[in-house]
Amino acid sequence: MTVLVGTSGWQYKDWRGVLYPADRPQRLWLEEYARQFATVESNAAFYRLPEETTFADWRDRTPDGFVMAVKASRYLTHIKRLRDPREPVGRLMSRAAALGPRLGPVLLQLPPTLHADAGLLDTCLGCFPAGTRVVVEPRHASWWTPRIRAVLETRGAALCWADRDSRPVTPLWRTADWGYLRLHGGRADPAPRYGRQALTTWARRIAGTWPDRADVYTYFNNDTGAAAVHDAVRFARAVSAAGRSVSRTPSGRGSAR
Repeated sequence: MTVLVGTSGWQYKDWRGVLYPADRPQRLWLEEYARQFATVESNAAFYRLPEETTFADWRDRTPDGFVMAVKASRYLTHIKRLRDPREPVGRLMSRAAALGPRLGPVLLQLPPTLHADAGLLDTCLGCFPAGTRVVVEPRHASWWTPRIRAVLETRGAALCWADRDSRPVTPLWRTADWGYLRLHGGRADPAPRYGRQALTTWARRIAGTWPDRADVYTYFNNDTGAAAVHDAVRFARAVSAAGRSVSRTPSGRGSAR
């Protein structure tokens, strides 16, 4: 049980020479990523749902204990807009199940034009197999109501804590016994890096909200210029300084309290 720190995706060409050795072929980048990080958030299924064999390949290429969060298909979230969720949820989960023990939370990132609908959300969450960790990232202010919070709590789903420009853009609700944080870009130089104070503040928020035995997944989505890699390393140090266990990052092995 720990704060798991990683990035949103791993296939970025400008990470060559930063995370990936210059002579490492791109087909081996996942193995190199998983050697240095213990978790990743895969966005591939959002754009086009991979076949079961692809999920199985990712499982076989990563070590025991590695965790892959999966962003749900935009067909479910942006085209269907959570309506008639049973078939797309079932299709996603039947394929992602090939990750086996590597499968982490499933992220539902909602379109910014989708207004709150507690009934739609409850029905969608009810379609996931028992035991699935589902995290919801709404992006319209109408979702910040006690009724929506109650749906998340009843279903055991996490509200995604999200940051843009080094500021929270969601309420800091704890709706499950685990947490999930996405950092989309900071205000430090060079952009889109995060500054020390912002990273320390997020580490302290986590430490003040969840006990050390809880899993809290944290992913940096500011991939440009390998900012996500640099910030993940610095954030892991801040988490350790806040007295929490943290997964491995390229700076070295994870640390424990």
